Order: sequence, then C-alpha cells, then structure tokens
Amino acid sequence: MAATVKKIPQRQCNGCGEMKNKKELIRVIKTNEGEISIDATGKKNGRGAYICPSLDCFKKAVKNKGLERSLKAAVPEEIYKQLEEELINLGTK
Repeated sequence: MAATVKKIPQRQCNGCGEMKNKKELIRVIKTNEGEISIDATGKKNGRGAYICPSLDCFKKAVKNKGLERSLKAAVPEEIYKQLEEELINLGTK
C-alpha cells in the first residue's frame, strides 16, 4: 500500500490574490453574531478571510476591500488598526 500524501489546505490572500498554505496566512473571521475579529488559532467558527502576513498585502486588501467582500460585511476601522499593529509586531516589510 502506497503512503498517502496529506493534502495541505490552500487559501487565497485577499491582498495579492496568491494561493498559499492556510497556516502561512492571517485569518480574519466574522462570527454568526456579526462580530469581526482576528482568529489566531484558525479554528474559530465563522466566515474566514485570509491575508498574507505582509503590510503590502494588507494595504492592497484594504484598498480593494477584499476583506469586506470575503466576509460579506463592513470591516470596522479598529479591526484594520489591530491587523496593521499585528503585522508591524511580526516585523514584516
């Protein structure tokens, strides 16, 4: 019996549009209550949108409203600020 290769889940970045491994991306979720937050674990229930951990992708996602489209909801300004701070803390370019 041949060894099965585990499939790595891929997600599309809302900034650059590239398909990347789910684990490499930052997940933003909208819960059933309509609350929008950053999901560090990647396991919370809700509709997810993904962006690369880079400020360039973040800025593109803000400009083209990629997160709003994916979450099917308006993203509050404080979530954008929180995301930007998190990206800066990660020491990205």
